[in-house]
Amino acid sequence: MFCVPFFQVKWKGKDLFDLVCRTVGLRETWFFGLRYTVKDTYAWLKQEKRVLDQEVPKDSPIMFHFLAKFFPEKVEEELVQEITQHLFFLQVKKQILDEEIFCSPEASVLLASYAVQAKYGDYDPNFHKPGFLAQDELLPKRVLMQYQMTADMWEEKITAWYAEHRGIARDEAEMEYLKIAQDLEMYGVSYFHITQNKRDTDLLLGVDAQGLHIYSPNNKLNPSKSFPWSGIRNISYSEKEFTIKPLDKKKDVFKFYSSQLRVNKLILQLCIGNHDLFMRRRKVDSIEVQQMKAQAKEEKARKKMERQILAREKQMREEAERAKEEMERRLFQLQDEARLANEALLRSEETADLLAEKAQIAEEEAKLLAHKAAEAEQERQRLEVTAMKTKEEKRLMEQKMREAEQLAVKLVEQSERRLKEADHLKQDLTEAKDAERRAKQKLLEITKTTYPVNFGYEPAASRLDFKDSDMKRLSMEIERERLEYMEKSKHLQDQLKELKTEIESLKLEEQQQQQQANMYSLHNEARGYSDHITSLMCISLFQSLMCFFFFRFTFYTPHC
Repeated sequence: MFCVPFFQVKWKGKDLFDLVCRTVGLRETWFFGLRYTVKDTYAWLKQEKRVLDQEVPKDSPIMFHFLAKFFPEKVEEELVQEITQHLFFLQVKKQILDEEIFCSPEASVLLASYAVQAKYGDYDPNFHKPGFLAQDELLPKRVLMQYQMTADMWEEKITAWYAEHRGIARDEAEMEYLKIAQDLEMYGVSYFHITQNKRDTDLLLGVDAQGLHIYSPNNKLNPSKSFPWSGIRNISYSEKEFTIKPLDKKKDVFKFYSSQLRVNKLILQLCIGNHDLFMRRRKVDSIEVQQMKAQAKEEKARKKMERQILAREKQMREEAERAKEEMERRLFQLQDEARLANEALLRSEETADLLAEKAQIAEEEAKLLAHKAAEAEQERQRLEVTAMKTKEEKRLMEQKMREAEQLAVKLVEQSERRLKEADHLKQDLTEAKDAERRAKQKLLEITKTTYPVNFGYEPAASRLDFKDSDMKRLSMEIERERLEYMEKSKHLQDQLKELKTEIESLKLEEQQQQQQANMYSLHNEARGYSDHITSLMCISLFQSLMCFFFFRFTFYTPHC
């Protein structure tokens, strides 16, 4: 589409058309034309008439659309120039997106992938991030509404096909797009509303590169009747009536009517142009077309070589970049290894210092252990000597124990003997008291008689004095025995205290030996021996004390 703000009054349609073709560098001009809008329909600018003599809008500026008027049967064979391919690609793409050409969802996604390849080149995941197609219109609205899919899901499907087109150039991608599009049913077809007779239902007439087709109004895909260009003898119109005469005279002539005369003129114009191109394709190419094809072939070869060179350079650049990345990675790896080696060296130096320090400490500990071993050896020798002394002391203690036991036995025997003597003394004392009581009784009886006092008293007094002297003597003997026993008991208590002191000193020494030499088994033996001696001495002490208190009670009772 372009605007013409000014042009010469005498310009014909060809002058304006040639200006546009020269501007875009187009040589395959027979496919294109300038279209403009007239009331509720469109028309093509005629090249042999002046522009202002045609029914162009009188607005300023005048709006024209530079579009493909006729379509090739096989795009890969007929479209020579790259600009021609590009213009067809843009027009067909717009017709598909505007739903002027019906396209299935699968074909729409595939066509969109080629359109993306033509626009963006090869897919690069580092550059083409998710969302890079958000601003591009690639699918018809009908397809988008047909499925409940988000824009990201459609982009993912398109990108999956797009990634497979790697290495395809822009012109090749556009050609692949057109090759797929030309197989669509509505590709290159111009539709017009017609009626077969004035009272019949509406029909559609389709004009394309193959011929004329008749469609029902609600089905533009499958024609109900077709008239190929090779089977048409003549086409004519009279006002609103249009006539198609088949080449086979046996077939009926097909007539239809259009709503306007302008439409019949447009139909006839398209029929003539498509028929001329149909006949032209089946003839030898003109010199101009041959030159164009040769130039296009050379251009394609040159571009192919350039693409190959570019591909090699790109490959070499990628290899160089990979090599650079590998070298950088290797450099980083070597730097990391060097850093790790330095750290390992530092750690080894620290470890060496630590080991040296530990060796010094170990040496000091070895000296200390040797010193402790010498002290332990001295302690062992001392403990052996102590053990020998302990054995000697044990022997002496056993001897003292035997002596103490013998002494205890003697004390028990003496206590028994003293007990017997005390019993005898008690009995003598009782007899003496009885005799005294009887003597006193007799004395009283004598004093009451008529005998002289001196005569009766002297024998009684003599008898009484005799008894008192015996009692005194007996008391003195008992006191002497008691004093002797107390002296012996005191001596025995002193010996028991001395023995207890020795036992406690032995127990204290054994406890010190237990703290200093727990590793020697002699400690257990000495402790058992000490406990045995302690228990024996406690028993002897208890027996001696019992004897002492018994004798003390026994001898104090008569005295009291």
